[in-house]
Amino acid sequence: MSDLKVNFAGIKSPNPFWLASAPPTNSGAQIMRAFDEGWGGAVWKTLGQPITNVSSRFGATQYRGTRIVGFNNIELITDRPLEVNLKEITEVKKRYPNNAVIASIMVETREEWKDLIKRCVDAGADGLELNFGCPHGMCERGMGSAVGQEPRVCGDITAWAVEDSTVPVIVKLTPNVGNINLPARAAAASGARALSLINTIKSIIGVDLERGVLLPRVHELGTNGGYCGPAVKPIALFMVGQLGKDPEVNIPLSGIGGIDSWRDALEFIFLGASTVQVCTAVMHRGYRIVRDMLDGTERFMKDHGYETIDQMVGKALPSYTDWGHLDLNYEVVAEIDSELCIGCQLCVTACRDGAHDCISTVEGTRVPVVDVEQCIGCNLCHHVCPVPECLEMVEVDNGKEPMSWKAYEAALARGENPPHPGKSTHQTHF
Repeated sequence: MSDLKVNFAGIKSPNPFWLASAPPTNSGAQIMRAFDEGWGGAVWKTLGQPITNVSSRFGATQYRGTRIVGFNNIELITDRPLEVNLKEITEVKKRYPNNAVIASIMVETREEWKDLIKRCVDAGADGLELNFGCPHGMCERGMGSAVGQEPRVCGDITAWAVEDSTVPVIVKLTPNVGNINLPARAAAASGARALSLINTIKSIIGVDLERGVLLPRVHELGTNGGYCGPAVKPIALFMVGQLGKDPEVNIPLSGIGGIDSWRDALEFIFLGASTVQVCTAVMHRGYRIVRDMLDGTERFMKDHGYETIDQMVGKALPSYTDWGHLDLNYEVVAEIDSELCIGCQLCVTACRDGAHDCISTVEGTRVPVVDVEQCIGCNLCHHVCPVPECLEMVEVDNGKEPMSWKAYEAALARGENPPHPGKSTHQTHF
């Protein structure tokens, strides 16, 4: 049997699927419903000095009018009294002792951090997540991403929290930086037990063209917010992977950003995350999505011989390298299955106008033809083809030894004369 239990920086959880600090973790009643559905942990909606949120506060980009691809919010931290939240943390932990309950916190002064940390620990929180990522509203007050964008400040406040806390401290990082490794290293060096990333990306979701006002609209004004949802997953994977292979970080990671399925979750785990946090998908489809995540993960582990989550953590990191180490002699070309092809010609248009003009139509037939001598193996035709398994990229045995650009340069530096790597230059079509 597959064992989904995790120990994240000393915080035990029945599975790696946690709710991120957001509207789905706004109250104890919500979190208890989520635990009943199967979520392993929850990060409470950020606690601090309660604020007044605005109306409206959410915006979205959608695919074909239904599926939320990108989500934007201008909501800030909790607007509920701190005493109520702390009381509910105690009640949730009492009823669900085996689930992870993490308090997300954000305040300004040293004294406020010390006081809030003590109160959260006394309430029974298993860990603290320092919100250094909020990209709107709070950062304008010197909190959130204003902290996460400054490695020194990030390290200083982390050190305060570690000194005052008796439970593990997790630092939540902002993606609104040029180099995610710098604040991560600062947090790790200051004693953080783990990192979570990414928080939302600073964004404007759209403009109401009739009114000439940003969306979401608050009366006749708007502001930038935080972008999340499936659209940010590639950015989140990149940043998790960056930290997963950074020897100066070397503490557990909790992956966040666009997780919509068990496959998404495992991609983060394969890049070094020990747990994952979900928000937008729950806001779109409810807490019950965790059932598919649990079932899918268990099936995958059984099919691939994994007994524990830990065995999958970082599995893909050895394959993550710099561009200069990639094999320039490796070659794939497009191949079209004539039985499956429906003759839509999308591959022809994409290749002709957006790639290398190596796929063409043949009069009297529905199936396009690939000029394999001109094909550069870019994959564009594969991505636009609407028929599964109709157009695949197949490996070519070109007889060349593997050679990267860095290996080529190193051979030249040694005085050798290796063959130049890569396929021969193609002729340009006019």
